Amino acid sequence: MLCLGAKFPNFKANTTIGPIQFHDWIGESWAILFSHPADFTPVCTTELGRVANLISEFDKRGVKVIALSCDSVDSHKKWIQDIKSYAKHSGDGFPYPIIADENRDLAVQLGMLDPVERDKDGLPLTCRAVFVIGPDKTLRLSILYPATTGRNFDEILRAVDSLQLTEKRKVATPADWKSGGECMVLPTLKDEEANELFPKGFYVVNLPSGKPYVRITPQP
Repeated sequence: MLCLGAKFPNFKANTTIGPIQFHDWIGESWAILFSHPADFTPVCTTELGRVANLISEFDKRGVKVIALSCDSVDSHKKWIQDIKSYAKHSGDGFPYPIIADENRDLAVQLGMLDPVERDKDGLPLTCRAVFVIGPDKTLRLSILYPATTGRNFDEILRAVDSLQLTEKRKVATPADWKSGGECMVLPTLKDEEANELFPKGFYVVNLPSGKPYVRITPQP
C-alpha cells in the first residue's frame, strides 16, 4: 500500500490512447488515477460518465485524469460508447484515457483489490481507488471505496482545491470547506507570523479549554 508522500510508481501501461509511461504522461500537471472493478458494470458507467462531464473542472485545476479497469483496450473502447450515451456526453472521442489491466498487475501493485466483492470466476474485484498525484509524482491523497459504493466526484474536486491551496499557503481547510470559504491558520505559526502572512487578519474562537488554537482567516 502506498503511503502519502511516497513516489508514485512510474508504470508502463496500454490505454485507450496507446501505450504510456505514467510519469511522462503526467508531465508537470497534477493527476488523478481512479480504478474500476470491470467494464460494462452499472456503477462504473455512472462514474466514468460523471468524470467525462466534469473534465472542464479538472482542466481548470491543471489536473489530468485517467481511469483503470481490469479489461482490454478493445473492451474499454466498446464500453466508452455506453458511457457517453448514459452520461449524454457529446463530442468526438473520449476526454481521458482508460488503462487496461487485464492481468491485474497494477491492481495488485497499488493495493486496489477488494477482498469481499468477487467476480463470476471468484477473483477479487478491483476496488474504487482514488489516487491524487502531485506534479512531483508523489501521492498527495488516496481514498478506497468498496466496489459497491460509487464515488462523489464533487468531493474529489473539493479535496483537490484544498490540496492545491494548502500547498502554497500556510493554512488548513476545516470540515465541509469549499473554495472561497474561511480557512484555519496552521498551529505551527505564531500570531506574529500569521499577521504578516494574512493581511486580512484572523480571529480566535473561544473554547472551554481557553487554548487559542482555532484561528480563522479568510481564504488567502
